[in-house]
This record gives sequence, structure tokens and C-alpha cells, in this order.
Amino acid sequence: MSYDVMVFDPAAAPREVAAFIAWFERQAEWNEEHDYDDASVSAPALQAWYADITTEYPPMNGPLADDDDDRPQVTDYSVGRQVIYAAFAHSVAEHAHGRVQELAHQHGLGFFDVSGDGAIVYPDGTTLIPA
Repeated sequence: MSYDVMVFDPAAAPREVAAFIAWFERQAEWNEEHDYDDASVSAPALQAWYADITTEYPPMNGPLADDDDDRPQVTDYSVGRQVIYAAFAHSVAEHAHGRVQELAHQHGLGFFDVSGDGAIVYPDGTTLIPA
């Protein structure tokens, strides 16, 4: 089990719950034509977020991965052009949740609490809660 979240480019994401969930599901098909472990394909704000979060929660895969690092902070990221999905170990979930939101806000990104209450939070403070 993991604690899963997604940060996203708010300019690309719908602002209605059903449309957002449909958009999220399309993003999670991971059918863009690139590897999903390198943030260089992402929008600049997502790249900056990734650079910051991976200092505390290093990636499991990709160019920044360290195969010898077996700490619970090592995180599985799936990196798209408009989204970054992160699967954190449950043992770090509480801290990761706060840190992901803090950095998303700092970089002007949206936050989707996939494993939590499903909250969709935009940088302007708009929050959607799926029913």
C-alpha cells in the first residue's frame, strides 16, 4: 500500500469535479511518448516542484535514483507533461502530505489527494471534494 498524491499544472486541469476526475484518469493512462521517470518533460513549475520534493523524498526510478537507498522516503514518481504522481510509503505519509501541499502552493501548482479525502486544491485556494 502507498499514499498517493498528484500535483498538476492548474492551467491544464478542469475546475469541475467530474471533468477533473475524467482528466486525471486520462493522465493516469501514461500514454505520452516519453519515459515517466524524468521531470525534464514537465512544465517548468512541475520541474521545480520535483527538484524540491526529491531532496527529501528521492525517486525510486530515473536519472536521480540511487539503487542503494532503501529508506522509506524513497518514492515512486510518474512524471507527465502536466502532472506528477507520487506514491509515498505509508510510514512517511503524514509528513509527505504536508510537504507536497506546501511545495505545490509555493510553485503555483494544484494538488490532488488521491489516497486521502480526494481533495482537489488549486493554487488560488479553490478546493473541490468529490462526492
